[in-house]
Parts: sequence; structure tokens; C-alpha cells
Amino acid sequence: MRWRARAFAEPLLASETLDTGENTLAHADAVAAILKSIGGSEAMQAACYLVYACQHLNKPQETIAKAFGASYAELAVETTKLVQVQRQARAAQLAAARSGTPVPMAQTAAAQTENVRKMLLAFSRDLRVVLLRLASRLQTLRYYAATKQPVQPGLAAESLNVFAPLANRLGIWEIKWEMEDLSFRFLEPDTYRQIARLLDEKRVERENYVTHLRERLESELRAQGIHAQVQGRPKHIYSIVKKMRGKSLDFAHVYDVRALRIIVNSVPDCYAALSWVHSQFTPVTEEFDDYIAKPKANGYQSLHTIVRDAEGRPIEIQIRTQAMHEHAEHGVAAHWAYKEAGTKGYSGVTADSAYDAKIAVLRQLLAWERDLSAPEQTPGVLDDRIYVLTPDAAIVELPQGATPVDFAYSVHTNLGHRCRGARVDGAMVPLNTPLKNGQTVEIVATKEGGPSRDWLNPELGFLASPRARSKVRAWFNAQATHETIARGREAVEKLLQREGKTAIKLDDLAAQLGFNGAEALFEVVGKDEFSLRSIEAVLRPAEPPLPPDEHALLKKIKSGSGSRGGVLVVGVDSLLTQLAKCCKPAPPDDIRGFVTRGKGVSVHRTDCSNLQQLLVQHPERVIEVEWGAPKGGEAAVYPVDVSVEAADRQGLLRDVLEVFAKEKLNVIGAQTQTVKGVAWMTLTVEVADSGRLAKVLATVATLPGVRTARRR
Repeated sequence: MRWRARAFAEPLLASETLDTGENTLAHADAVAAILKSIGGSEAMQAACYLVYACQHLNKPQETIAKAFGASYAELAVETTKLVQVQRQARAAQLAAARSGTPVPMAQTAAAQTENVRKMLLAFSRDLRVVLLRLASRLQTLRYYAATKQPVQPGLAAESLNVFAPLANRLGIWEIKWEMEDLSFRFLEPDTYRQIARLLDEKRVERENYVTHLRERLESELRAQGIHAQVQGRPKHIYSIVKKMRGKSLDFAHVYDVRALRIIVNSVPDCYAALSWVHSQFTPVTEEFDDYIAKPKANGYQSLHTIVRDAEGRPIEIQIRTQAMHEHAEHGVAAHWAYKEAGTKGYSGVTADSAYDAKIAVLRQLLAWERDLSAPEQTPGVLDDRIYVLTPDAAIVELPQGATPVDFAYSVHTNLGHRCRGARVDGAMVPLNTPLKNGQTVEIVATKEGGPSRDWLNPELGFLASPRARSKVRAWFNAQATHETIARGREAVEKLLQREGKTAIKLDDLAAQLGFNGAEALFEVVGKDEFSLRSIEAVLRPAEPPLPPDEHALLKKIKSGSGSRGGVLVVGVDSLLTQLAKCCKPAPPDDIRGFVTRGKGVSVHRTDCSNLQQLLVQHPERVIEVEWGAPKGGEAAVYPVDVSVEAADRQGLLRDVLEVFAKEKLNVIGAQTQTVKGVAWMTLTVEVADSGRLAKVLATVATLPGVRTARRR
């Protein structure tokens, strides 16, 4: 199958080069060889060619599926998509570095690397995609090392911080170690050369020592009845440097410069070999690890010990079975063949054991996922995430099912508000289109404007992100507040015009009334929570002495003319009285009168705040008043304001008005305002007896959602 795929791709790739400068066909050949060396299946080796052929096919999925089958097509297309995403991200970073402009969306190199890591995982639920990318990246590093070309910015760091840890998590040591050494060679060339030189200086002496020690261990273990294969271990420069830095050691004290591996037939033989080694050498007790009893998260098993010979030289020894060794070298790579295995099995994996292999691999991916997740996140968090790109190839993380509107709000709140259309991979799409991993999204926005209320309708599917939904709600709440403030400002400014006080500073007026600023005053006025009468009281100066005609009026009232014993009767001397609009009294409220300038007597409730101010300023003008029957015996009605606060819901106003209608109370005015889900209602009701009103308000207070119902 590999050679058929190569023959299919060769005409398309033979003259092509990658962005690294490497011939594409040669790269695919090398990647296939790497996969074969770690036990990768024929399908994976074939996919090396099909991945790069995809770019030259009009309908790659259909063409490859027809020629090789759906599994090959899916693997090739999915891997191609990930390759393109990573290329775009690197190209954008390179362009930004050359131009001196900041990385798109103000993302640092570390943040972009983390996002590439998450995206790799998101694309890699099929391990074959992971292995193809690991092998391809290793070959790219080999190519740079062989040609001595400068490495693209970010590629070596990404290899060290993303791909090598993934190879480690999957237990593919062969790729991990080589990738770490090559990446480190490009990132810190001076340190790399220094350690390489130190290794080389005593190479012959060290190799002779290890050869003699290996032969001795093999023969003496055999004499103990333990069949063992003893190997010298390769020296990985990056692991040596990490140990030197992590434990603050100099090169001479790095233990694994002299290292052996003992491979035996069984687990009991592992512990028997360990016992013999500890009897022949001096063990460093704090440097012993039993990964057989407690395997690593990626399934790695082995005994690790450090001993000293007679001269005190440290030697690191690993002891494991052959099966443990194969897993350590190739990890789970050879076991992903179950997709192509069928009932006969493949690469030594039977159909029965293939299921177990699949479960083991998925566990490693999920464990790697937990490694990436922040401590406060729960395992599995990446199952619900997708990763898409801006036109500048910055990676944006979104919840599963996210739309272009979610994307716009994730980039910038203002872009979300102004979003009117979207292009996904260059094609216009509806704003409620669910996005997929790796797509490039471009937002079409107006210069100004706001979101649509439709976006908050879950049935229309415009928003999947709670964060974006809260931003839309906040915009509409802010708009409602702006409208309330504008309404309050208009009322206050009209009052100032009537009073001839337009020159007054609004912030000063608000401060006099106890508010932090003019907008705070406008907001409560706009909600009808603050009476304009209170503002009038501040605006109007102390009244001058009564003119002669008002002295006569006051004298008339005091003398009892048209009254009962000097008490003005409301409803009898109607020409002399008016009900105050600030408190709107009604029988049987306790009331008092205030003699105004030219407007007769203003009647207030005794608990009216305006009346309390008048009592302080002009106590001589406050008179006693009482309710009386109107002339002709007709029942009088009085307008009274009531306030209702409730959780907003459909039909709320209808239900409230229905209560008043049943009680035969006429509602002559209504104002409503909803802010952050709370409805505020101010109703003007005509009543003959305010005592009856209290009973009606008690009934209103029992309605669903109503918090308070009271007279104002």
C-alpha cells in the first residue's frame, strides 16, 4: 500500500518543495521510514504521501477515498488540515517578527505555543494523525541539521515544548530523545557544542569502560541463572543538560554519562538482577525508582538505580523485560493498527487485544490533556473546545458549537457588537453556522451599531459561549440605562427651564440632592424613583413675606370663615385648596395645609417629605385641614400613585391591571421600565378611600414574581 500511495503522489510531489526548502517527496519518504522504524502501520506510511498530495487535488477526500478507501482519505485530509494550520501560524509569526509588528491579538510566543499544543490535541483523537505529525517534525529537524540552515523562528521551541512532550506522553522515546537533542542544538548551540565536546573528550575511555562492565554483568548474571542482555545506553545531550541544571551539578557528576540497560525475560528476573547489582556495587539509595510497581502515566515500566563502582564512579542502570523495552522505545505507536487489522490482527496485535490497545492510547491522550489543563479546569475540558484562526493566523479557542458571532466577541467585544457577516475559509456563511477545528474566520463589521436581540434566542443558535452571551446582555442593559438616564435628563432640564435656572451646573445640583453625579440623579428621576418636587424645593429661594391678598387669605382661614373652628375643610372650601402632586393625599390620610403664593392652600400628607421641609422653613404658614364631604353629596375620587417592583415576565402588567379592574379601581396612568430583569411600574389610580387601596396592593403583592407593591 505504501508503494502504491507513493506512485500516486510522485507525479504531484517530485518537483515540489516545502516551506523549509526540502523536497516534498524526499520528506515523505523519510517520514514513512521513521514511522516504519517505530512500528507504524502500512496505512500510516501510505498517508505520508497522501497528506502532501491533498494540496494538489481539487476534491482530495473524494479522490483519495475512491483510490484508497475512506479511512485513508480521512487520515490524509485531517492531517493536511493540521499541517496547514501550523504553517499559517508559523508564517504569521515570521511575518510579524520581520516587520516588527506585534503578534496578532497581542499573543506572546508562549501563548501561541500553548494554543498550537491544544490544537494538536484537538485534531488528534486519531493517534495516527499524532504519529504522522511527530515523524514529520522529526524529519524537518533532521533536514535542518543536515543542511545547516537557520531554523525558522519558533519551530525549534515548538518542537521542544509541544512535540517532544507529546512523544514522551505516548512513550515513543526514540522520537522524543532525538527531537529534544536537535531542538536544543538549534536553541542553545553554544551549550550543545560544549556538552558534545565534553562527551567526546573521554569517549574512548568511557566506551572501553562501559564495554568491559557490560561483558562482566552479562556473564555474572548468567552464572546466577539470569539470562540477560546488557546494553550501553545512548547519551542524550538535552537530558544531561536538564539534569545538570535541575540538580545544580557539573558535568563530572552527571550520573547517566555512564549508563547501562539490562533486559531480562521476566519481572522476577528484573528484581533478581537488581538484587545482584546492589550486592556487587554500592547503591545510591536516594536515586532508586521502581516504575514496575508504579508505572509512569504513559505506561512506562522499568527499574532505575544508580550505583558506584570500587573507584566511586556513578553508573546508572535500568532493568526491564523485553516487552517493557519495546514499549519504552516505541510506546503505543505500533498498536494503533487496529483500524486496519480486522479479525486477523496486524503487527502482532490481535483483534481482541486491539480494543485494549485503543483504550490504552486514549488514556494517554487524556492524561496529556490533563497535563495541559490549568489546575482549576476539570479533566476532559478540551473535549468541548475547538480552535480556529483569525485571518492573521492567530489561534482562537472557542467552545464546541461556537459560531462566527462567538468568534467575534472572543477577538474583541466591540467587534462582536458590530458583527454583521462572516467568511469561513473565504466563503460567506450565516452568522449561526457552527465552526470547526482549523477554519479561518473573518468578520464583516459595520463602523458602528449593536447586537441583535435574536442573538439571545437559544433556538436560533447564534451564541454558544456564555461569555459572549453575557456581553450581548450587558449591551442591552446598558442601552436601557442610557434611555432611562436620557429620560431623566430631559425631565430635569425641562424643570430647570420652567424655573429659569438653566445656568445651574447639573453636577452641583446633584451634589445638593445627595447624589454622586448628574447621571445618578437622572437615572432615579428617569425611573420615577425621585420626585421633581424635591428638586424644585432646592431651586426655589426662601419665599418673601406674604403679599396683602395672601395675608387676607390666611386671616380668613384663621378666623374660621368657610371652615370649622379655624380648620379648613377639603372639599367644602374647594376654591381655596389643591391636593399636592408630590404626595397625592386621599381620604382618610392624615393631612395638613400650606398657604402658597397665589395658589391657595396646598394639602399634603403629614408624612410628605416636602411638607417636613416647609414646616422647618415657614411654620407660620402651615394650617390644620381635614377631609369633608363635597357639595351635592357626590363621592369624590382622588389620584394616588402606587409602585410595583417585580421579576420581569410575560403578562406581568396584564395581571397587575386585572387586580385593579376586579376591585373597580380606575387606573388612569402607567409607566413601566425593565432593568436587568427587574420590572418597575408606577401606576396612577383613582380612589375614594386610600384604606381600600392598601388591601388591593396586598393582593397585587401575591402575584407571581412581584416583590413589593406599595403606595408612593
